[in-house]
Amino acid sequence: MRGRNRWTVQSWDTVLHAGSQCRRSPRPAPPARGQTLPPHREGRNLGQRHRNRGRYWTWSTVAVSTSASALTGGAGCHHSGRMNNKKCSSLFLKPGGRTRIIQCIYVVGFMDLFGVSMIIPLLSHHVKSLGASPTVAGIVGSTYGILQLFSSTIVGSWSDVVGRRYSLLTCLLLSAFGYSLLGMSTSIALFVLARIPVGLFKHSLSICRALLSDLVSESERPLVMGHFNAASSVGFILGPVVGGYLTEHDGGFYTSAFTCAAIFVLNTGLVWMLPWHETLINCNGTNSSRKACPDCSNYGKATQNGSHVHNLYPEPTPEPERRQREFKWREVSLLQPVLRQLSSVGSRIHTVASSDMWDLFLVRLLMAIGIMLYYSNFSLAMEERFSLKPKMTGYLISYSSMLGALSGFLVGPVTKLYGNHMPALLLHSTVLTCTLIFLYATAPSVWQVLLTSTFFAISTSVGRTCITDLELQRGGVQSSGTLIGAGQSVTAVGRVLAPLLSGLAQEISPCGPPILGVALALAAVGLLINRIPTWDGRRTKQD
Repeated sequence: MRGRNRWTVQSWDTVLHAGSQCRRSPRPAPPARGQTLPPHREGRNLGQRHRNRGRYWTWSTVAVSTSASALTGGAGCHHSGRMNNKKCSSLFLKPGGRTRIIQCIYVVGFMDLFGVSMIIPLLSHHVKSLGASPTVAGIVGSTYGILQLFSSTIVGSWSDVVGRRYSLLTCLLLSAFGYSLLGMSTSIALFVLARIPVGLFKHSLSICRALLSDLVSESERPLVMGHFNAASSVGFILGPVVGGYLTEHDGGFYTSAFTCAAIFVLNTGLVWMLPWHETLINCNGTNSSRKACPDCSNYGKATQNGSHVHNLYPEPTPEPERRQREFKWREVSLLQPVLRQLSSVGSRIHTVASSDMWDLFLVRLLMAIGIMLYYSNFSLAMEERFSLKPKMTGYLISYSSMLGALSGFLVGPVTKLYGNHMPALLLHSTVLTCTLIFLYATAPSVWQVLLTSTFFAISTSVGRTCITDLELQRGGVQSSGTLIGAGQSVTAVGRVLAPLLSGLAQEISPCGPPILGVALALAAVGLLINRIPTWDGRRTKQD
């Protein structure tokens, strides 16, 4: 009996390790009923090792593991046509830990934009009160956007290297430090100094999106991203109300700045207390699997602090030793030499820059500029075209913003309606956005503007989620931080170009900016029509 089981253990140990190899080979068939499996594998509950290491697996245990592998997309790696030519498994947490992390990230996103939106409307008034001329105020105001332009991709890639937990904690703490300096800014020099750490490290929302993309499967990602965008947008709507109330008191700006810093400190504590310890080990530690998938070892190291994980067949390591090894990996991933981190960040950015995703980034840029042109002179156009008072214009903007926040909950159902075919959904949302901008530019009455604003908020919310999801699909979840950061950098370029183009277009007509936005949106539609067949062909080959 012992000899027969020894042969079975050796054979199935080879079979189980073969499931994590990065090669084109079918997964082994499950064992016949009653056939024994080696000890030290997962127990009856996924994610928990069998306490009694002397027992062998039965058919029911293998069936549970096989079913879980099918639900999560399988463990290990396989070749694909994506940017990195490999696709590692997605994050697998205990159900309770996964749900708690997602819900806490929603709260972090809400509080993040709630605190920021308290400050944004007050910045221009404060810098002018410090004695800055309009030109100096404009230069100081552009500092944040320029820093965000260059730091978004770098910080996003850095989160792929050291992991989501430490990068998110670092960004939150340094942002809190920057807003604290802003609360003590009594001169223009101190004001500029306070904007530097915020401009460099205020990427907490991007890292939260990358973390959410690690936590869920590809089919769940649009739903979760839509909910996160909705929670963040609600915070952005409520923040100015509180900030305006605080400003009415003496030293209101400084109170708002310190309140914003306190919110970021609170977010830091919330992220620190997330159940990261409930993550499993990612990527098998065998030499064969590392040779077959070179990035898996680095990828696993970077994810031990909670950014990625998952393997249905972990190594047979005792619990105390496993926890000690996880703790060591967390230290190594954070404290590894700076040059090694910079090298990894540079290689990831180079991979994205040399990929064939230029079409997606170009669509993002065109649509970002077009949407910003829609909003660029909205208040002025309402006053000149329809003699609408600023108060009523403010109500209209608030109505549109609230619809945009609530429309995040529609992304999931709409995605299911399209069968998760994101290219088609992106094309249709882009066509709808282009049509609505044209109807706004040619609107004969305020009621048509109200109607277009209603659907415009929905179409832009769906399109924003679609473009992010497509970038992650084509680039791979391993580089989600780099991809989301690159997308934010492209959007930052749009923020720089949109005011310039809006000013030139307004020289012609109050309707000039939205008309120019229609032209850019049409260019995006044409690009999508030309490129979507290519995307579908690549996806068919991958499948």
